[in-house]
Amino acid sequence: MKDKGYPSKLFVEVTTRCNLSCGMCVKQNGNGGIPEGTMSADIFDALTPVFPHLDSLVLNGIGESLLHPQLESFITKAKAFLPEHAWVGFQSNGMALTDQRAASLLDAGLDRICLSLDTVSDDSFRAIRSGGELRGINAAFSSLNKAKARYRKRDLKIGIEFVLMRSNLAELPEAIRWAARKSARFALVTQLLPYHEDLVAQTTYDTNTAGAISIYEHWKAKARQEHVDIGGYFDIFMKYTKTPQDQQVISYVEQMRSEANTQGITLHLERLLQRDEEWFAHAGRIFDETRRIAQEEGIELTLPEMAPRNTRKCEFVEGDGAFVAWNGDVHPCYFLWHQYACFVGGIKKRVKPWVLGNLRGRNILDIWSDENSCSFRERVRGYNFPFCFDCSFALCDYVGEADFEHDCHHELVPCGACLWCTGLFQCLQ
Repeated sequence: MKDKGYPSKLFVEVTTRCNLSCGMCVKQNGNGGIPEGTMSADIFDALTPVFPHLDSLVLNGIGESLLHPQLESFITKAKAFLPEHAWVGFQSNGMALTDQRAASLLDAGLDRICLSLDTVSDDSFRAIRSGGELRGINAAFSSLNKAKARYRKRDLKIGIEFVLMRSNLAELPEAIRWAARKSARFALVTQLLPYHEDLVAQTTYDTNTAGAISIYEHWKAKARQEHVDIGGYFDIFMKYTKTPQDQQVISYVEQMRSEANTQGITLHLERLLQRDEEWFAHAGRIFDETRRIAQEEGIELTLPEMAPRNTRKCEFVEGDGAFVAWNGDVHPCYFLWHQYACFVGGIKKRVKPWVLGNLRGRNILDIWSDENSCSFRERVRGYNFPFCFDCSFALCDYVGEADFEHDCHHELVPCGACLWCTGLFQCLQ
């Protein structure tokens, strides 16, 4: 794929300040590392050369965009240069969205807004998004609908983002119905990326890859047809004397491993044998119900994967995305936008921001087109870096620590431990 001379998607963090303290947010990880800051007008103006090339402009990052006093001004400036087909939007917790603010946003030219809605229970909402109230989301929808009624020629798309956790999974179908009847037109459902160890138990996705699960289920079913249960493999393997039936169990597991090796897929056998199949069947039924409700209500639904895909695809790099922090630093993706720690398969991963350049000293198109930026994107699109989630050694020192030089494949991009490219996480883009 030939690299373009400009990005097609731009993600601009107008502020890192926020009016809530949501437990699943990277700012609440207990480690600090993300300074409070607000983008200045001159930094935003420095983005002007790229606006004519964009398909989308997303005005949010870590913070709450509505806290920026010049948000409407930024939207108006961008719309003056954007192509006719391009859209401007942002994600928001909605707590600061009044009638007056909604009207001014539409007047400025806002095209899309995505409100955070993880439950339709008052108590659960307060627990998940500390400092927020469900009535605040209700008021936000009301204000946006009033503004839409005034600006009949403006086609504002309102949507929601639902962060999936064990504690709120069962509420997903009703949340979709509730939002649709408040005039939401789309819903992004995303898995939780744990930034704190206490949140690891809240993740709903599998600790095995989709490929490993597929191979395991195939051989488990094949063995069952012969009245063989491979679930007792580890007890049998440790036995000194094995019966003919024990040998059958071992034979099936060896064949399963052989197939996985042929396909280049790692089997974490202990994880597979201890897999909570009842839970994932339950989650599948909830997803089916959610799809049904979304179809009934006419809402565009994006659901995440329940297990990481083995075939990776970086939507940000392949979609020609660029990320700009409030201080003017330019980054390649969400994963490498800030300094933080997260938990990949329950193991701590430290991340440092990958900075391609800063707008105070260089033109954004020059930053995008220079050798380092082009090389980064080319290496990502090659996918020659390891898939650490599918590694029998888990996170080694090459990629587990923040200071990255190269991985075990001697690749120079710190993407081996990134799960964004596996279909687990969704965002407005």
